[in-house]
Amino acid sequence: MLRCQEGAVIELSTRQLEIVELVRRHAPITGEQIAEALGLSRPTIRSDLSLLVMLGYLDAKPKVGYFLGTFAAETSRTYARTLGLKVRDVQAVAVVVQHTSTVQDAVVTLFTEDVGGLAVLDDNGRLAGVVSRKDLLKVTLGNAAAASMPISLVMTREPNIVTVTPEDTVLDAARKLISHEVDMLPVVSEEEHPDGKEVVGRITKTTITKVFMGMAGE
Repeated sequence: MLRCQEGAVIELSTRQLEIVELVRRHAPITGEQIAEALGLSRPTIRSDLSLLVMLGYLDAKPKVGYFLGTFAAETSRTYARTLGLKVRDVQAVAVVVQHTSTVQDAVVTLFTEDVGGLAVLDDNGRLAGVVSRKDLLKVTLGNAAAASMPISLVMTREPNIVTVTPEDTVLDAARKLISHEVDMLPVVSEEEHPDGKEVVGRITKTTITKVFMGMAGE
């Protein structure tokens, strides 16, 4: 389902999508060449080509062939920008607690800052662990002594901490969030430090969703 240049939503057929992709890859390309690539006759795809030109997905020049129309070209550029978008372009400020903090301290910070996860820092200010709402919920339910427990007993530690760097792509971050089933990734500096990883930000599922919704809106 795609949105045409007038704003109406048009559901293109599989064949029409294949035609747009062929033109994107090989433009300028003639109708005969498109038909041959699809294993069809030119008359069979004539109505598809006419519709795609009318909707702005394709443009045609006599004796030259078909190429991407204004709408499809802009969609392609938006997609390319999404692929090239870096974590540093969208990351938020990291919300952290010290490894000596208690579970209660972490819960207060989590809800005060309205975030889904916290980075836990060691005495050198380096990444020691991460803790999520789920972690805190598990340890506090039915446990009256949980509030005074050190957060270090609850947090996820290396090598199980999943991180990204500012130079990773947003798509890479999205894949990690989904595959590891976490809500937040600490963003760590690419520079190696002998005493551990430096936390420089965070990226969340909410951030990713906003980015992709913004791209879709364009």
